[in-house]
Amino acid sequence: MAGRLQELGVKPELEVFELGHLRFAKQMLSEGLIDEPPMFQICLGIPWGAEANTNSMKAMVDELPENANWAAFGIGRAQMPMLAQSAILGGNVRVGLEDNLYLERGVKATNGQLVERGVNIVEQLGGRIVGPQKARDILGLKQAS
Repeated sequence: MAGRLQELGVKPELEVFELGHLRFAKQMLSEGLIDEPPMFQICLGIPWGAEANTNSMKAMVDELPENANWAAFGIGRAQMPMLAQSAILGGNVRVGLEDNLYLERGVKATNGQLVERGVNIVEQLGGRIVGPQKARDILGLKQAS
């Protein structure tokens, strides 16, 4: 399947839920099944995967290939703390309703509210938000047609 995606020019997002997934992704890279630079998504807090905490994220970041683009997220109430941790460790961030439905306990969020809060956290930590074209450039993606 990875070879077929490569033939089609699709850059896969390698979602890794624990170190075994990361090891498998690195094997596919070594076999040339995934084009450089790889794009990883570190997924934390999913049952039976890596916990949503600093130690888990750091362990996974330390095992990423040197040239990898990466982002990380935590589900539920770990969403914003893991967003901040990813920014601190030099990664990209992911935020939205797919991973968390609440702005705070008992208060349903909108995607816009979660994104706004995430932007606020990144900027307060000294990071910057980039637009779509800059993101494509960073990730090595082709221009959308």
